[in-house]
Amino acid sequence: MFKILGIDQKEYGPVDAEVVLRWIKEGRANASTKVRSEGETEWRCLAEFPEFAQAVARERRPPPIPSGRAFPPTPPRQPAAQPCGQAIASLVFAILGFLTCGLTSLVGLPLGIVALNKIKNSKGRLRGQGLAIASICVSGVSVLLLPIAVSLVLPALAQERSREQAVRCVNNLNQLGLAMRMYANDQSDRFAPAGNWCDALQGYVSSPSVFTCKSGSSGQRCHYGFNTRLGGLEEDRVNPKTVLFFEIDGGWNVSGGPERMLRKPRHATLNICYADGTVEQLAPSRAAQLRWSP
Repeated sequence: MFKILGIDQKEYGPVDAEVVLRWIKEGRANASTKVRSEGETEWRCLAEFPEFAQAVARERRPPPIPSGRAFPPTPPRQPAAQPCGQAIASLVFAILGFLTCGLTSLVGLPLGIVALNKIKNSKGRLRGQGLAIASICVSGVSVLLLPIAVSLVLPALAQERSREQAVRCVNNLNQLGLAMRMYANDQSDRFAPAGNWCDALQGYVSSPSVFTCKSGSSGQRCHYGFNTRLGGLEEDRVNPKTVLFFEIDGGWNVSGGPERMLRKPRHATLNICYADGTVEQLAPSRAAQLRWSP
């Protein structure tokens, strides 16, 4: 007769060898099941008994459940952690910060912080903590570059804007020179009168903006002056390199000579239109060399 020690640490039996063999076949006992024969005090593995050795060798089954109950249910598998989209997006914005002088990092930095908090509170459902931390670090470095980039870009933009306005001013003078020649062609080859030259040329320009310079003071209708010495003169009697139009502070129908010229150029150069319609950009130091008399 034999007693069986179940996995619940309860003793079953005594039962005879035939019952033990049936339990082995049913999977309720296996080679590691503890067994004690009647009269013994020491528990031994079932495989140590010669009468059961062959039986347990044939049966490769799970440990026995002497109580007859089913195996405990397998715990449900936890779903695999999903990548956090915000962490990925924050790292992309952070890396782009090196190409945008730190501008996109202003989005990547807070987005990385939000993603990191979201991952920590997800209880393992989200992954990407390393990406979020990396985006915060990279964004921080990129943001530090922003003031440096601004200090480099703003002067360049200002310089480019100044060049743009200077080119537009030159174009305005070209159009005024052409308008004066068209006027002279209709007026027996005579230039417009000095006292109302703006009024006289209005019908010969494409737009009133031709009279104004973007860099000039606001509220003025015209930022150019007419050489008063050429008013009403015949075009053929005027030296082609005589000043026709020049830059002034502002006004309408303003005429005069070098005393009306800008003391401080609006642009890097002085823009001058000559009697033959050509326009030249001069260094301020050359202003004294200009010809004003016909």
